[in-house]
Amino acid sequence: MQRNDVIDFKALEKELQAALAADEKYKRENDAKLRAMEQRVPSYEDFRNIVLASHLKPLERKDKMGGKKSVIWNCCTTQEKTFQDVAAEIPQVKTPFQPETSAEFYRDWRRHLESGPERYQALLQLGGPKLGRLFQTDVGFGLLGELLVVLAEHVRPADRAAVLGILCNLTSTGRFSLNVSLLSHTERESCRGLFQKLQAMGAPRPVLEGHPQEEQCVGECSSGLQEEDGLLQELLGLYQVH
Repeated sequence: MQRNDVIDFKALEKELQAALAADEKYKRENDAKLRAMEQRVPSYEDFRNIVLASHLKPLERKDKMGGKKSVIWNCCTTQEKTFQDVAAEIPQVKTPFQPETSAEFYRDWRRHLESGPERYQALLQLGGPKLGRLFQTDVGFGLLGELLVVLAEHVRPADRAAVLGILCNLTSTGRFSLNVSLLSHTERESCRGLFQKLQAMGAPRPVLEGHPQEEQCVGECSSGLQEEDGLLQELLGLYQVH
């Protein structure tokens, strides 16, 4: 067997584990959503809390205060604490944000991208088409709102087309309309503010008379702006911005 034909079992195992983790998270949160709807929770915040706490397990009788600890009932919290302890001892090295699965995106988005500007640049780096492929099944509860907040806080005129591309590709993800309807009040306000900024960025600027080169440049750009504005109007309806 030639060297190029050798199978990287570690890489396959890593990819399989990431896929299994993503499937488990999706099923767990989906079951929590259905359970919350059956319970007819009184408010969105109650619905959100049920989904966010879907990874928690109830205490058993043997898990008593002051007793011998034999079962880890909140494995997610324990793992997070372990990562923090390790981070305090070992210097963290920034790695490129290049997720190949939705599970890798969730992990690196929260573990390695700590600031808003870092997250914004990461979204631009990935681009709309790849984000659409990563979240083809579902963006995941709460993540759509996080993406909209980051875009709203850091969008720049030079990135208008790229941000529109991201917003457009996110609309093709699974259960997009449901995720939009579950946005919190703060996330809806950020979404509205984002579209207001994008609309303002597309407004034509005045052209000084007697400058033919500038007039030609504006004429060439106007056709591109018209296409972007058409897409923007379509996205306003899809994101339920009124």
